Amino acid sequence: MVNYWFLTNDTTYNNLVAEALLFQVGPDMNYMPTNQSGTIGNDDQSYWALAAMTAAEQGFPYPSSAPPATWLQLAQNVFDSQVARWDTSTCGGGLRWQIYSFNNGYDYKNAASVGNLYQLAARLSRFTGNQTYADWAGKAYDWTQSVGLIDATTPTHNATWAVYDGTSVKTNCSSVNRIQWSAYAATFLYGSAVMYNQTSSANWNTHMTGHLANINHTFAPAPPASSEGILTEI
Repeated sequence: MVNYWFLTNDTTYNNLVAEALLFQVGPDMNYMPTNQSGTIGNDDQSYWALAAMTAAEQGFPYPSSAPPATWLQLAQNVFDSQVARWDTSTCGGGLRWQIYSFNNGYDYKNAASVGNLYQLAARLSRFTGNQTYADWAGKAYDWTQSVGLIDATTPTHNATWAVYDGTSVKTNCSSVNRIQWSAYAATFLYGSAVMYNQTSSANWNTHMTGHLANINHTFAPAPPASSEGILTEI
């Protein structure tokens, strides 16, 4: 809806969209609302940060009646809270799926949480020019690849450059859940495209084209593998 406004200049829904983006920013302005404090995961929090980042990038109006902040500050606040949770006590780093130990999934480090942080860091880097964000984007990507959640080495399971669901700290991330989701693949594709856009690095170009090739192969196979060549959640 932010992009709709940006592309059409139709302000009909702006107040509604702004209300939605601000309704549960929480007391610390980082999308940690107290009424969801017992259930919110790292990926839940960062999805809202990515939405706020889109609002910042597109110059979406920030309501004067809202708590003092900007869309950029909301995204930065989420970034700061998540890098503080980067967990080196197991698997050499990464983000757990859940924030709190009493929730199912706390022992799981997943591509959604790390991927969202990666994309957020990449976009903050491009938007602000701050090298710290670029460094974190590289750190998040490298960790994901190092534990095997990104398969960027040789064709495996017909899924080179696949992004896999997650891995358990109970095994020190020694085995991987190989379920693939289009959203996770797209998250790493877009983050890599943003990094290549701002650096022109051959390394980021390799990541970007690799993820795109995997998405085309896995989720949108050409006929006759898919009779219509449409996007399919496998």
